[in-house]
Amino acid sequence: MHPNSVFRWEDRAAMRSLVAEIGFGTLFASTPDGPRVAHVPATWDGDDRLLFHLARGNALTRHLERATALFTVLGPDGYVSPDWYGLDCNQVPTWNYVAVELEGVVTSLDRDALVAQLDALAKQQEARLAPKAPWTRAKMEPPALEAMLRGITGFALRVQGWRGTAKLNQNKPEGARLAAADALAVNGRPAIAHWMRMLP
Repeated sequence: MHPNSVFRWEDRAAMRSLVAEIGFGTLFASTPDGPRVAHVPATWDGDDRLLFHLARGNALTRHLERATALFTVLGPDGYVSPDWYGLDCNQVPTWNYVAVELEGVVTSLDRDALVAQLDALAKQQEARLAPKAPWTRAKMEPPALEAMLRGITGFALRVQGWRGTAKLNQNKPEGARLAAADALAVNGRPAIAHWMRMLP
C-alpha cells in the first residue's frame, strides 16, 4: 500500500464494508509457473473469511490449496490536477484512491460450501437489482446446475493481514482538498470526491 502513513487506512470494519459493497477483486498468488492473477467476485463469511470461486481451468486453481494469497479491491479513484488546489505553483499531479489488500491462507470449499457461496453471492447482487424478481439457482434445471458446479472450484481466504489506503489529499490544507474534490465531482468522479469531503 502507499508508503506515506498519512494515507494509511486501518478501519477494518470500513474496509470489510468496502469489499462487500464492491463485491469484486483481484486475487494474486505465486505458482511454480510464476505469479498468477484472477479477477473474482467474493463474499464475506464472518469477519475474516472471504469466499470466492474460480473456473476449474483457471491457472491458479490447482495451486491455491494452503497457499498464501493476496486479494485486492480498488474503490473510487481519480486523477487530481495540481491546478485545482488553488495553491502555489509548486504542486504536482497525483491520483487519489481507496484500496484494500487482504492477505491470507487459502483453502478449498467442499460442494455444499461452494453452493452456499454461490447462493450468497447471487442473493447479495440480485438484491441490488430490485424491484426485479431475484434470480436463484432454482431457475436452473438440475443437470445444468451440476454441469456448472463441475466447472468451478470454491475457496476461502482466511484474512491474516489487512492493509488499506485512503489517499484523499490529507496532506493538503482543507480548502485545497475540498477544491480538488469539487473539481473531481465536476469532471465525472463523484465517488472519490465524496470520500475526500467525508474526511474530518
